[in-house]
Amino acid sequence: MTDRPVQQGGHRAGWDDAEDGGGDKVASTRFKRLNREEADALRAQEPPVSPWRVIAAQAALGVVVALIGWLATGRTDIGWSLLYGAATAVLPGALMARGMTSKLTSMAPGTSAVSFMLWEMLKIGVSLAMLLVAGRVVQPLVWPALLVGLVACMKVYWVALLWRRRPI
Repeated sequence: MTDRPVQQGGHRAGWDDAEDGGGDKVASTRFKRLNREEADALRAQEPPVSPWRVIAAQAALGVVVALIGWLATGRTDIGWSLLYGAATAVLPGALMARGMTSKLTSMAPGTSAVSFMLWEMLKIGVSLAMLLVAGRVVQPLVWPALLVGLVACMKVYWVALLWRRRPI
């Protein structure tokens, strides 16, 4: 069984055809423009997750993971490495959240898209810089522990998807 529309009479069933200006037929999609009340009702059904809530959850998880690592092994170097790994995810994420929640980034759709790309590049750059100086900041550094702390905090983004309320 295929998930593509079935060919019927030279056209794909369920598709509206439109000319693209060059005489070729292309599939078109129709969108319904929402009025203010409909848009408000849709926002109430799908409330956005605050980026600050995600950052706070990442920070809390990072501290918990570092404490567990330190208490389980009795080695402070593992605890500090875990904590630095968590900070490598949390601090750049907070920087991006601050940039993306400013009024300047929500002025126009084009500005928002460019702003998102710039803040994301800055976030990646800060993360890489933190990883490059990790050996100087944390003495002695345990790389596997740092990576565990980093990955644990990065996985909070997946958990944040579950925080969204499901429509009734």
